[in-house]
Amino acid sequence: MTKTGLVWFRNDLRVHDQISLVKAAKENSFVMAVYCFDPRHFEKDRFGFSKTGNYRAQFLIETVADLQQKLDALNIPLFVHVGKPEKVVSDYVKIHKVTSVYSQKEWTSEEVSVSKNVKKAISSEVNWIESYDQFLFHPEDIPMTIDKIPQVFTVFRKKCEKYASIRNLETISKMPEKNRVPHLTKVPTLQELGLLNFEQDVRTAFPFKGGEKAGWERLQDYAWNTKKLSYYKKTRNGLVGTDYSSKFSAWLANGSLSPRMIYHEVKKYESEIIKNQSTYWMIFELIWCDFFKYISLKHGNDIFKLEGILHKTYNWNTDETVIQQWIDGKTAEPFVNANMLELKHTGWMSNRGRQNVASYFAKTLELDWRIGAAYFESLLIDYDVHSNYGNWLYVSGVGNDPRNRTFNVKLQAERYDANHKFQNIWLQTSLF
Repeated sequence: MTKTGLVWFRNDLRVHDQISLVKAAKENSFVMAVYCFDPRHFEKDRFGFSKTGNYRAQFLIETVADLQQKLDALNIPLFVHVGKPEKVVSDYVKIHKVTSVYSQKEWTSEEVSVSKNVKKAISSEVNWIESYDQFLFHPEDIPMTIDKIPQVFTVFRKKCEKYASIRNLETISKMPEKNRVPHLTKVPTLQELGLLNFEQDVRTAFPFKGGEKAGWERLQDYAWNTKKLSYYKKTRNGLVGTDYSSKFSAWLANGSLSPRMIYHEVKKYESEIIKNQSTYWMIFELIWCDFFKYISLKHGNDIFKLEGILHKTYNWNTDETVIQQWIDGKTAEPFVNANMLELKHTGWMSNRGRQNVASYFAKTLELDWRIGAAYFESLLIDYDVHSNYGNWLYVSGVGNDPRNRTFNVKLQAERYDANHKFQNIWLQTSLF
């Protein structure tokens, strides 16, 4: 009997270190792949924002187009559709007599509900194979059970560093030529997703394209060509330009770079160029991303609730005028305004900026932090559900910050933008 495997791509849009692909290629005589631009991802959310705005959508379009080419080189067809996965995937399973479906295992509510719908729509005789594939430390390798994930990052980090190892990269070989199937499905345009075209703002600190190829080039450039990796810890709080931080987050967010790939590249760099605090700090940041994934795995839907994972009640307000002023960069704080305008015009904001504007939103203005988180979800090119909600909980006093800090925005501006270089870029009105 011919075994046919279908890889359903989600936020794992790469061919390197891709466990679903590797399993499918090993276990089947024929392999195909599908990606769905789910219309629900482009609808308005409960606060009136587009769930996926045009910046991230454009990055995703570029990513899927790149993936289609990468898979084509491996003789694996990637069928791309605008449609709900429960319809698209089940149609492919029926038409092509698929025997096994492979996908990345998800645990946040919207993703889980889509997985359930797809599973329900296909025959129970079809094998359903889900794999955790978005971690640095695989859940089977960490020295604790999920319900015992520590509330404090440092405890989690130290235990993992001491007792867990990071797996080697998974590699896939080219499939035989007969696996190639001609197809006419194309990656949609922004308009076909109901979004508007835009010109990239020349001031952007993130002028990069989506896709595994661009992500890999950035990794090579940041580490080997410019050796910026050697100075990462010193520059990572920067605000201006492409090189103050690695910018890997956008490729990590949709899975076109795997965290293990970055980790092993850093280790190689350490053995060949230099091992210092900066190279360690890059791995340290990857562990932060893992931590927020484990926090969402442990706490489930609590990460989306107003009281957060601490079940703490504050008097939040939802003053629409004040929210709009924050969005438009018209608050009383120039540093907040500059960062919010950068986000509005480019879909990007530095880590330092994010902490300040979120703290200002939740702690100073005392606004419902979920509205700020939803706005970030809509705008950010590198939106990732775990890091976004984890960080918003953290700065809003309902998450993992043991000290419950409030950022002094004026002091932060003096420290990180003393010469006003960043504020001038975004706050100077046009000269014409």
